[in-house]
Amino acid sequence: MTRDRIEALLRKMATAKIVVLGDAMLDVYLLGDVDRVSPEAPVPVVKVRTRRHALGGAANVAANVAAIGADCRLVAVIGDDPRGDAVRAELLGRFSDHYLVVANARPTTSKTRVVARGQQMLRIDEEIDEPITARTMELVATALERAMRDADALLIEDYNKGALIPQVIERGLTLAKKRGVPVIVDPKFKNFFNYRGATVFKPNRRELEQAMGAALDLAHPDALPAAAEKLGVHNLLLTLGAEGMILVTKDGEVTRLAAMAREVFDVSGAGDTVTAWVGTALAAGATVREAAHVANYAAGVEVGKAGVATVSPAEVLAMHELYYDQLGKLRREGLL
Repeated sequence: MTRDRIEALLRKMATAKIVVLGDAMLDVYLLGDVDRVSPEAPVPVVKVRTRRHALGGAANVAANVAAIGADCRLVAVIGDDPRGDAVRAELLGRFSDHYLVVANARPTTSKTRVVARGQQMLRIDEEIDEPITARTMELVATALERAMRDADALLIEDYNKGALIPQVIERGLTLAKKRGVPVIVDPKFKNFFNYRGATVFKPNRRELEQAMGAALDLAHPDALPAAAEKLGVHNLLLTLGAEGMILVTKDGEVTRLAAMAREVFDVSGAGDTVTAWVGTALAAGATVREAAHVANYAAGVEVGKAGVATVSPAEVLAMHELYYDQLGKLRREGLL
């Protein structure tokens, strides 16, 4: 892709209307130092210096969409609790919280990470992953219908925390089909086969192998196209961490995308970043291959940051320029 093409896409992406549906979370970071072992048990004592909050799960996808400049509507469930208030506080100034559904008897999902000297020591998850009630489902469906009225894409972020029950998934797919807009899915195991008709289905290798019940031979030319056909999705985007991504399009063509990161600091949230950028690029008229390439640049930026983070259009352009500078150097040296 040329820089001009990416810049043109970025301008259109900033005008897109994107709906993010899924499991919203609050990420809590406790940052401190360790200088002794507890006398109570053989564990380090972390003296907390800083506490900060960030949006996680579907809320992080939405934050990445907002960082692109697009109009983002987050349809998700939070609890009537301090963590839910913290989610709302993080949303302020970035995008509307008008599509959030408050479930009084359900706590807001949170992940608390204890970090000392740049090293994660412990993660504490507070959640209920039981399916949402029928009443909450009705409220989610109503919010989703309002959000989708003039949407350009639907991004579904499934963390198996209970918000995405089959009825909600089906409603989202139906609304997107009615509007003729792309659907991008980041799945988890419970609902893996409920996304037939999705435009882009984006599991990681472990998730896909778990769902298929066997290891995948990625070198075999028919392995991934066969998986996409079994899932009933148009395009399969398989994320491979440090090995990059593999895109399988509906015509069966397989494209490998090498990881862009110069240095990996923290992989937290990289998948959310890819979902956001693929979906918003497709909404702006990108081809699936173009959307995958742009998202790959964004992921390369995100993993170089500490914790869950967003990526700006300027950072994606800088990563693109760096990639082509390195490519040119290799060619001049006769290595390509």
